[in-house]
Amino acid sequence: MQRSRKRKQEESSSCSKESATKSARNDVVVDPYPSHPRPTPVECRAVRDDLLALHGFPQRFEKYRKLRLPPLPHTSSPGLDGGGGTPVKLDPSDGDDVNGSSQKESVLDGLVSIILSQNTTDVNSQRAFASLKSAFPTWQDVLAADSKSIENAIRCGGLAVTKASCIKKMLSCLLERKGKLCLEYLRDLTVDEIKTELSHFKGIGPKTVACVLMFHLQRDDFPVDTHVIQIGKAIGWVPAVADRKKAYLHLNRRIPDELKFDLNCLLFTHGKLCHECTQKGANQKRKESHESSCPLLTYCGDVFKSSSPN
Repeated sequence: MQRSRKRKQEESSSCSKESATKSARNDVVVDPYPSHPRPTPVECRAVRDDLLALHGFPQRFEKYRKLRLPPLPHTSSPGLDGGGGTPVKLDPSDGDDVNGSSQKESVLDGLVSIILSQNTTDVNSQRAFASLKSAFPTWQDVLAADSKSIENAIRCGGLAVTKASCIKKMLSCLLERKGKLCLEYLRDLTVDEIKTELSHFKGIGPKTVACVLMFHLQRDDFPVDTHVIQIGKAIGWVPAVADRKKAYLHLNRRIPDELKFDLNCLLFTHGKLCHECTQKGANQKRKESHESSCPLLTYCGDVFKSSSPN
């Protein structure tokens, strides 16, 4: 009996222990490659413009881009105030309903959709989120449901067991800490405070946090996924030995805030469509005779070499 009680106490405090450990790790943010001078602001703008000319702005990210734009004069834009792009807070009592189709996508909606998007296609992750919404009217219903039911609802998105566990633990931790299933309070916090808050949730890593910041909180952040780091290494923006965490820290220090959103969406899209500008693709391309249509191969040749010493 005592052992069972002790186990429950340990489980209930796991959220606090996890957050304390992660918060300590988030305190110091430094560039891991201070002597690596790339990318420069000029490079960032040039690559953004080249990819924009090649692909146009990706349609799938257009709704998030609109949230970052100031409203037109003499018009009201849902979700924006008159201050040039500052998001208006959603009503917490409405904004975090799973199936609130009349509501804008809430921060909690966004976090769950990002969890479901991991290691699967866009189509499958969207199907999984729609299925979850259909099966459970509110996030309270998701939390109350047994894990198997959640797994069945999101199975089409892959990794159902892992993702269902992550979602349930996140919701449980959120309710324990805040007393309600709502993340709209994050809109009032600084970027560092948001990172600390989201680090309380087990299974929510740096890339997920960065995506929430950029897409759902309209903050200037630069998530690094497989496509971004591959292209970054190929064009010399990060050292070849960089891992994803260090690449994230370096690129967020080097890329101008006003270019982060467009550049990230374009690099992600380009990485899905083109394999010529990655290290593997560039090497393969050198063996082919036809001319490439990838504009980033130009940067693989270090056209923008900095005169600063390494």
